[in-house]
Amino acid sequence: MKYLHTMVRVTDLEASLRFYRDALGLEVLSRRDVPQGRFTLVFLAAPGDSTAQIELTHNWDPEAYTGGRNFGHVAYAVDDIYAACQRLADHGVTIARPPRDGRMAFVRSPDGISIELLQAGAPLASAEPWASMPNTGTW
Repeated sequence: MKYLHTMVRVTDLEASLRFYRDALGLEVLSRRDVPQGRFTLVFLAAPGDSTAQIELTHNWDPEAYTGGRNFGHVAYAVDDIYAACQRLADHGVTIARPPRDGRMAFVRSPDGISIELLQAGAPLASAEPWASMPNTGTW
């Protein structure tokens, strides 16, 4: 058995690509438009690690998705949690749970998918503005 991917349904593919690709830094591995099924699939992964993929499924016909915390979250290890959070903030992403401890942060995708960022290796030393930044919303 081998892990393949996690699929999330997205309502606005371009907004989701701006989040996952541009802000989070994932690379698009493939894109498949399926006109007969009226959907698009986009597979992404962290640079250099195509073994853990996320599949964005965009159904062309408008549909409301309700999410629950029972889904949990998608997690990525990052080389510098402060730089990763700054990059996301620079792209207009709200840091829901800032990396006050130099180790962990949470953000949400445009569709409300919770994304956990974990510092690879030992936590970084506490640093501002992150150390005193409060939580925003849910994560």
